[in-house]
Order: sequence, then structure tokens, then C-alpha cells
Amino acid sequence: MILEQLFHLRENRTSVRRELIGGLTTFLAMSYILAVNPELLGSTGMSKTAVFTATILAAIVGCLLMGLVANFPVALAPGMGLNAFFTYTVVQEWHIPWQTALAGVFVAGILFILLTLSKLRDKLINLIPSALKYAVSAGIGLFIAFSGLQTSGIIVANKSNAVALGNLHSPTVLLAIFGIIVGIMLVTANVTGGIFWGMFITAAVGMIFGIIPLPTGIISGVPSVQPIFGQAVTHLGNINSFQMIIVILTFFIIGLFDTSGTLVGVATEAGMVDKESGEVKGVGKALFSGALATTLGAVFGTSPTTAYVESTSGVAVEARTGLSSVFVALLFAIAAFFSPILTVITSAVTASALIIVGILMLSNVQYIDWTKFEIAVPAFFTMIMMLLTYSISEGLAVGFIFYPITMTVKGRWREVNALMWTMMVVFILYFAFVA
Repeated sequence: MILEQLFHLRENRTSVRRELIGGLTTFLAMSYILAVNPELLGSTGMSKTAVFTATILAAIVGCLLMGLVANFPVALAPGMGLNAFFTYTVVQEWHIPWQTALAGVFVAGILFILLTLSKLRDKLINLIPSALKYAVSAGIGLFIAFSGLQTSGIIVANKSNAVALGNLHSPTVLLAIFGIIVGIMLVTANVTGGIFWGMFITAAVGMIFGIIPLPTGIISGVPSVQPIFGQAVTHLGNINSFQMIIVILTFFIIGLFDTSGTLVGVATEAGMVDKESGEVKGVGKALFSGALATTLGAVFGTSPTTAYVESTSGVAVEARTGLSSVFVALLFAIAAFFSPILTVITSAVTASALIIVGILMLSNVQYIDWTKFEIAVPAFFTMIMMLLTYSISEGLAVGFIFYPITMTVKGRWREVNALMWTMMVVFILYFAFVA
């Protein structure tokens, strides 16, 4: 049997049926990205329908690679947090054209590929202190949640207090609040695909009350990706500034430990960690699959592709092999024919997804040792500066600058490796000459 030869179902004590159920569960849990990614990247001037197709193509390629090459029960798609950094920081704040930003994603993907093919992979991952990894993840969670509150109008700019509550009598704001409550209730109740169903219910209520216009159709041909396809390659020549180096470094660093962290988490849940060595079986191929998916995703026209922690929902229903990832790819392919529904996915609808994902990412603060001030300071500044500067990279930069300082003052300078000293210097130069 071909499936048995490819995925070793018996060896992993699973079946085609279990892998199908696992794949369906994972897809429902992460399918919100089909609505959120076009909404976010579309605000940069990119075609929303083209981004929709690019998102699907990146997810299909990523899931197929993860399934067929790595035989790993992990699904990939353009990642939350990285798409927010791409949109709000790189394009909107730094005024870098989206075409050049895609070129930055492409270069970061190439670097990721080279790293996974070398012996430096595990060393580089371990060189970044765990506390900062968790702080970056949590900070991105705060950033995403805040962007959901802001784009939906629940939080607005205020001259005297910087921010304030929006107009709570606005139908759009009320719809967003309704969606957040429904989404939180569904996720709290452990409903499979709770984020997706929360968005679905919110959109339906919005159409019933005339807040959201009805779609012109439900099924159509797959939208063309032509307006954004290949722009990453044709604009490589525009990567000629220190600012773009910071962009690439941010994509690379966050993508590296985001993917590796998710892979380890899912592998632990699936029992794929060797009890004696602590190594994850097949992690090299899995990381390579993620790196290649990011590179190809940039060519298609989307922000970095990463492993989805929602894959644990599929593992929870006993998915154990890459066959579940292949099923996720097939489900994304089917979803490509439902692009007209995008017109009803407004910022009021996506707010709940952004906020809930933000809450889930914030849970990483529990792994930071807040009792050690030299660790708490860089972790705190990483998170708070991401939020207050509205920039993921600047938050990361401040945290990376403080870490060597506090560790040295505490007398722990020997624990600060060369990479962290180098990053401190790079980010100081960034603030001195670029920011």
C-alpha cells in the first residue's frame, strides 16, 4: 500500500481514518488565516483576492512538504504575527513598498534553508535565550490583540491619553464586540475550530442586520495570483539599506524559533520525542520544509509561512503522521473555490481571531523566570515596546539590547554568547542611524 510506504501508518499506530479526522480538525482550527491574511496584507495595497490565493498556495506547498518530506503531523501557512509585522511595521510605519518587503521574506527564507542544511541549526536556536524567545512570542500576542482592537474600532487614537475606547454605539464596533464574546465562548468550550466558527457566526449576524453587505456569490474560480506573484524575486535589487537588513533579521529570527518551537511542542504532544536523547524525530526535514515553504510563499506573494500550533488539535485526535498534513493541503485546495466569501470578512469579523490568537500566544509568559530581575527586564521591554511602539522589530531590538546589559551587571556576562553581543551592537546602530 502506497500510503503505508510513505507514512508508516502501522509503525505509528494510526490509520487513514484517524489521519483524515486529524487533518480536518487542524484545518478547521487554522482556517481563519484564509480570512485574516488577505485582510491584513490587503491594507498594504496588495490585492486581497491575490493574497487569498497566495495564502492557499503557500499552505498547500508547506503542508505537502511537511507531510511527504518530513512525515510530520504539522500544518503550515502564512503565520500570524509575522503578517502583522509585514503590514504594520515594514510597509505602513517604515514605508517600505510591499514588493520590497516580499523580497525581504524571500531572502529570510533562503537564509533559513541554508541554516537547516548546515550543522549550525540547533546551535543558533539555542544561542537565543529561552526567556527572550518566550517574550517575543508573548509580545507578538499583545501586538496582534491590540491590532484587532484597533482595526475594529474598539480602541481608537486619543490626543490626551494616546488611546481610548471607541464609539460603543457604532454598529460595526458592536458587531466586533459580539464576535469577540462568541469566539471566546467557543474556544473556552473547546469547540473544534472555535475561532473559525466564531468568525462565521459574526459574519452571519452582520449580514442579517445589514452591517455587512451580502456576498455576490459563494463559489467561483480561483482568483489570479498574478498581481503579486514573483514580485519578491524581481525586487531583490531593492534590498540595499540597513533598514531592510533589520527586516530580514526579524523575519529570520522570529520565523526560526517560531517554527522550531511549534515543531517541538507538537512533537512532544504526539510522542515523537526520543526519551533518552530528547531529540525530535525528523526535526531537520521538518525545519527544511518550513524554510522552503517560506521561500516559495514569498514568490507566491505572502508573508512568512510557519508551523501552526493549532496542529496540536489534530494530534489530540490521534493524528501521528504527515498524512494528516497532506489532508490539510487538500482541504486548503478545496477552499480556494470559495473566494467570494472574502467580501463579508471585515475587520469587525477578524477582530475575534486576532484577539484570541493573541491571548493564546501570551501564555508563553509563564515560562519566563520573573523572579530574576536580569531576565525580567529584557523580557518586559521586549513585550511592552512591541505594543507601545507598534513595532515587533523595535520591541525585539530593545529586549536584545537590555539582555547583555542586565546579565553583565548581575555578573552573569559569561552566559551572554557572541550572537547576543553582536545583536546588541546591530540594534544600537539601528536606533542611532535608522529609527
